This record gives sequence, C-alpha cells and structure tokens, in this order.
Amino acid sequence: FSLTGKEALTHFPSLGPSTSSAQGKVHVKQCDLLKLSRKQKRLCRREPGLAETLRDAIRLGIMECQFQFRSERWNCSLEGRTSLLKRGFKETAFLYAVSSAALTHSLARACSAGRMERCTCDDSPDLENRKAWQWGVCGDNLKYSTKFLKKFLGQKRIGKDLRAKVDIHNTNVGIKAVKNGLKTTCKCHGVSGSCAVRTCWKQLSPFHEIGRLLKLRYDDAVKVFSTTNDAVGHSELAGPQRHSHSPKHPASPRSTDLVYVEDSPSFCRPSKYSLGTAGRTCSREGNCDSMCCGRGYNTQSRLVTFSCHCQVQWCCYVECQQCMQEEVVYSCKQ
Repeated sequence: FSLTGKEALTHFPSLGPSTSSAQGKVHVKQCDLLKLSRKQKRLCRREPGLAETLRDAIRLGIMECQFQFRSERWNCSLEGRTSLLKRGFKETAFLYAVSSAALTHSLARACSAGRMERCTCDDSPDLENRKAWQWGVCGDNLKYSTKFLKKFLGQKRIGKDLRAKVDIHNTNVGIKAVKNGLKTTCKCHGVSGSCAVRTCWKQLSPFHEIGRLLKLRYDDAVKVFSTTNDAVGHSELAGPQRHSHSPKHPASPRSTDLVYVEDSPSFCRPSKYSLGTAGRTCSREGNCDSMCCGRGYNTQSRLVTFSCHCQVQWCCYVECQQCMQEEVVYSCKQ
C-alpha cells in the first residue's frame, strides 16, 4: 500500500440510507476498486469502514506530500509516481513514510469517530478516566491503528533484499512519526474549574505537523547499503559514520532516519519520474534559480480581483467592495 495516485482519483458510491446487506455490498465494491494485494483486499472486505478510511488516507497523504514539496523541483505530482515507487530515491522514501503515516493517522481517527466497526475510542489503562466518552470526548485509537496496520502491510515477513528492507524501514519511520505526535489532553470537571475530577484522552497531532517532521527527515535522509552482521548472521542496513571514533564499522541508520539507496534525478526535465519544472511558478527572491535549473524564468504581470474594505452589516452578513491589484508572476522557462 503506497501512494500511486490512481486510487485518489476513484470516486466511491456514497453510503446513503439502505439495508445492511446493501451497505455490505457497497463496502465490498469499494474494497475491489482500491489497488490492493489479494491479502489486503481480503482484510478490507472483513473490516466495514476500512475502504473509506483507506481512501481518506490516500487523499491525506497526497495533499500533504504536495504541500511539503510545493516549492521543490519534484512537487509530488501524480505523474511519474508509479515509476518513482520502483526506485530507491529519497523521494520514494518520503512516499512510503507519508503513506504509512497517513494510514496510521486516518485509522486512529476513524476509530475515535465511530467510522470503523471493530474499534472505538482509545482505552489506555494509564489514563485517569477510561470512560472519557461519557464527557463527550473520545481518544484517538493509535494502539488499534498500528496493530492493524502491521497486519495489513504484512511486516512480519522481513524483506531479504536491500530495497525491501529500505521500504519497510521508511514505512516504520512514518508510523513512528505519528506515534511521536501522540499527546495526552486533559479536561477538568470540578467545581469552579478545579481539577477534582479530570478526564484525559489520547489525541493525535494535526497531520501537517507530521508532514513537516517527515520533510525534515527527507532533507537529512541517509544513503544506505547492505552489510552482514557477523554476530547474528544476517544482513542489515548500514550508512556513513556519524562519529569518528569507530571508522572501521559502518553505522546503522536510526529508526527515525529516512533512508535511500540511489541518488535522485534532477527532475529539471520531463522524464518518466516527473513533468520537469518548465512553466512552474516560483519566487524570484526564493527558489527561481534552483527550480528553473539555470534556464531562467519569465515575468508576467496580471490583474487580480479580491475582496476589500469589508464591513459587518447588521445583523448577519459581511459587505465587501471588489478591489484590483497588479500581481507579478514568475515561471520557469522551457
């Protein structure tokens, strides 16, 4: 399961009022429309609500990826996504991480929102009040989400080749990023705001925060190779040394590092991985030189209409004037 871009363009039938039998048929059809392995489709059919959650996760991951790379040469466009996923670039690493993060986040939120039949609010035993739902709150169920996700992705079978190990590692980086953003939120119910009675629940960070963290991991991604660990007798991922005190032994990447195995193309010109940067808008003071790859950029002026001088009118509406201003747009040359 990863962001190929094809699933996000699929429109599912809406779940309107119908019999449970009809809803079941719609759910199975939604599962069949998704690009999943045979095992994943089987799990999807057994989990009512999962197909919609997968669709939401795909959309969430794509939107966040495109937001984080909006100013980069590779802008996470859907074009070339399939070819990109077959390689071991830094961009591939980010796609695996943001895919698993989006799915983990969406599953946990779907449980707490009541959109999944087999899970509900988080009921962690360390919380001060496990019946938080009685106060109108419901913790995000990350415990169920991560447990189900490992089963769904089939991670018990550790890949033997380098690419498989890299993909699993980057998938786990995405899951860990969501876990690290889990916070305990508390609400007081005592007299005059005192905390004589307190309800606490688990809450996930907004996905933008997770996306920003993964983008930082992408910027510092580690190039790895496969090495044999003589102590345990199997191969492991290894990268450049971070500390000079043991130069003879390569370092294992940290569990939070995004890893890749081959250098990325420039993404300057159209290829099977992207459309290139020709025609992309850029910031003259910011990224035009980099994004346009030395080809230069065109400057164009245009008039933009926007709402201005807005005033609130009694009782219930806002009245605005229409203003125009000249805007300068910079775009990369062919």
